[in-house]
Amino acid sequence: MKRQTTLLKKYSSIEEIEGSLSINDLREKEFNSEKLTIREKQALVNFDRYRINELNAQKDDESFHQRYRELQIMANLGKYEEFLNQKYFI
Repeated sequence: MKRQTTLLKKYSSIEEIEGSLSINDLREKEFNSEKLTIREKQALVNFDRYRINELNAQKDDESFHQRYRELQIMANLGKYEEFLNQKYFI
């Protein structure tokens, strides 16, 4: 729970200061038939791959659900540009 609280504080403070788009904001744009840039599309692909790999790596239900919640925080509050970093290219 502490890790989730830390993530929540990290991502919510970034969002308040910069007001940039999140992964879920991009999904909403896409759902509303708005055109995404190449970078935005790449961030979505990277996040989806990262999410699947992270969840598949979990060994039990508890760790799976904890990681799932953490990934939700990242998708809801984090800047989509984070997922353009090399470490998310899988």
